[in-house]
Amino acid sequence: MGNYEAILTEHIVRNVMEYAGLQPGRFSLDWASAAEAPLFVELITKFTGQIRELGELGKAEEMSREQLRFNLAAARSTVESLKLRSRFGKLARDLRELKDYSSDVIEAKMAEKLNEAIVKEMDKHLTQSVNAADGIKLTRH
Repeated sequence: MGNYEAILTEHIVRNVMEYAGLQPGRFSLDWASAAEAPLFVELITKFTGQIRELGELGKAEEMSREQLRFNLAAARSTVESLKLRSRFGKLARDLRELKDYSSDVIEAKMAEKLNEAIVKEMDKHLTQSVNAADGIKLTRH
């Protein structure tokens, strides 16, 4: 997967994390070449500090372990879904044809082709989790 597909993946991850109620600071995508060792160390140190500040997964999100487990399972099922993966592939192809990977274009295309699918898939998988847990009240973020 090339850098441009990584940018698309980042947008999907951020949307799924937001929908699952996870803090956006728990994910980072930065670039550093093999020749930029000091930059790499700086990026990793900064990200590690962010994670330390947020604390244990679920704490900053103010989620119970059970809620967190259901949300993470729904997020995983969502990104593994054939529907979302198929739309991702079509979007990547469309963007390659446009040859425009600016943030504005990516956001617009994501809204047009993926965001609704992410919401539907997350809702579907959260509902399945609730049903499997005998109606435990789960909240969507």
